[in-house]
Amino acid sequence: MNDSLPIESAEPRLEDGLQADLLPYSQPVFLVGMMGAGKTTIGRQLARALNREFLDLDHELEARCGVRVSLIFDIEGEEGFRKRESAALEECSQRRHIVLATGGGAVLAPENQRCLNERGVVVYLRATAEELFRRVSRDRNRPLLQTADPQASLRTLLAQREPIYESVADLTFETGNMPATQVVRSLLSMLQHYEVQS
Repeated sequence: MNDSLPIESAEPRLEDGLQADLLPYSQPVFLVGMMGAGKTTIGRQLARALNREFLDLDHELEARCGVRVSLIFDIEGEEGFRKRESAALEECSQRRHIVLATGGGAVLAPENQRCLNERGVVVYLRATAEELFRRVSRDRNRPLLQTADPQASLRTLLAQREPIYESVADLTFETGNMPATQVVRSLLSMLQHYEVQS
């Protein structure tokens, strides 16, 4: 699943001679937030700027299962999908020097919350329900939005999940409608100044 933010091209480059140093810690950076928050788009650019490997939890699941996330939902339901997601997170979160974009619902399981908090720096990419819907409204690969009123479903999901995102986050970043390159610049500074608790 692709989270989309306004970008200048399919593979944007950081501009203005941005020089990113590696982070002063090896712990993974975990991106959490709703579908459409920009976790994949921002995560890919952030990893490139940090000289880290980028992983997308949904893509990891699809590679393991050989089918799209939407088909896993169709066959196994949300409960089956969440079990697979937790197993993939357990494994991926143990890797160092990565940026990992989680799925929007990965924070729901208490064991996943512990895993994120104990193993890395968690960044909540926040956006309004209106902005999120604008970004995902044409995407047919969002199983939880295949309802009669997808905008209302998105609002309900955000209301349920936002307190969890906030509770697991070490850093929160409001993405708004700024270009992904600008988000990455700001996030780089926040991450470089963040002091990891030992």
